[in-house]
Amino acid sequence: MSLFEFFSTLGIFSITLGQSLMILVGLLLLYLAINKKFEPLLLLPIGFGALLTNIPEIGLSMSPIEKLVYANNPTEINQIISEYFGRGTDLSLLLKNASYMDLKIINDAAQSMGYAPGILYVFYEVAIGSGIAPLLIFMGVGAMTDFGPLLANPKTLILGAAAQFGIFATVMGALLLDYFGLIDFTLKQAAATGIIGGADGPTAIYVSSILAPELLGPIAVAAYSYMALVPLIQPPIMRALTSESERTIQMVQLRNVSQKEKIIFPIMLFLLVGLLLPSAAPLLGMLCLGNLMKESLVVDRLSDVAQNSLINIVTIFLGLSVGSKLAADKFLTTETLGILILGMIAFAIGTAAGVLVAKLINIFSKTKINPLIGAAGVSAVPMAARVVNKIGLEYNSQNHLLMHAMGPNIAGVIGSAVAAGVMIKFLG
Repeated sequence: MSLFEFFSTLGIFSITLGQSLMILVGLLLLYLAINKKFEPLLLLPIGFGALLTNIPEIGLSMSPIEKLVYANNPTEINQIISEYFGRGTDLSLLLKNASYMDLKIINDAAQSMGYAPGILYVFYEVAIGSGIAPLLIFMGVGAMTDFGPLLANPKTLILGAAAQFGIFATVMGALLLDYFGLIDFTLKQAAATGIIGGADGPTAIYVSSILAPELLGPIAVAAYSYMALVPLIQPPIMRALTSESERTIQMVQLRNVSQKEKIIFPIMLFLLVGLLLPSAAPLLGMLCLGNLMKESLVVDRLSDVAQNSLINIVTIFLGLSVGSKLAADKFLTTETLGILILGMIAFAIGTAAGVLVAKLINIFSKTKINPLIGAAGVSAVPMAARVVNKIGLEYNSQNHLLMHAMGPNIAGVIGSAVAAGVMIKFLG
């Protein structure tokens, strides 16, 4: 091999413009994670996953059949088509409309020819394709969450529910974009996109993996990006919708919640929602299991594993799996732009709805609540609650709203799981 031939085989000479752009996106995510500390536990592995998946030729995120197509071997391609689907079948059309079983057959056939799946593809199949990673994340979140603020002030459950309005508003927005021919969205894709409005990454991943796996990459990136950007997005909306006097409202101290209440609540919550809406049972069940392990005080070792080592391990694989979907040919589409825009609108609507409903409650309630805590109704735990506390202290140095904001924040997690269950029940 000559020197020229050697250099011509280097990846830098085969990289596409799209891959270069996505590598820059990956570097941007790493910058936000490391320099700005925006949700670093997720943005860092997602960002690095984007770098890995866009390295040319090696195909770390490719399935066996995608590697075969990339190799462009007509003989092997025709062999698979003729053996399993009949001659004359168009492979690209087949892959676009293939069922899960068809894809399995095709991938198994390609693998038998020596085309091994990329490691990121394996991560994705295990962590997200199976649905296990979001569920384990929910269990860890439950083990780290105190339902006490919600139990101490049950009316905050309404604020968490109100903030989910952004989810359903986004579904309508996606369908309108499809109606006017701007972006092609199916009903399932619209529903998966709408979940971004809850600012709940695991729920967004879980729903999109069931309803619209082809949009998983942009949906996951949008969901986690907006979770990370809570300190930038929410304050202007909160200030615009509240007066200075409302922002200075001091709330009464929360009552002490007994340990018995904390033990009974996750059990009753799961049974109530699970029996009424079984499709929400996986997400909510893992959340309640994690919380029960924490509050029961009899399985400290399990609780410690769930909220520390286990959730950390799963987060690594989840981040890399999401990053594997940031391949240039799949991410750089009009649908991605639409998802990012709709996600921003959904998050803004969810924040605004929580604040406005809080103001509405004050009209009919003798005990006033600070409308700022309504913004914590989105599912970004505990970032949204911390933002509320920060804004509250800016206008009243004695106004500590963190624990008050945790009520709607926790309610938002429950609300997004219920909304996900509704989407899956009617569309899954």
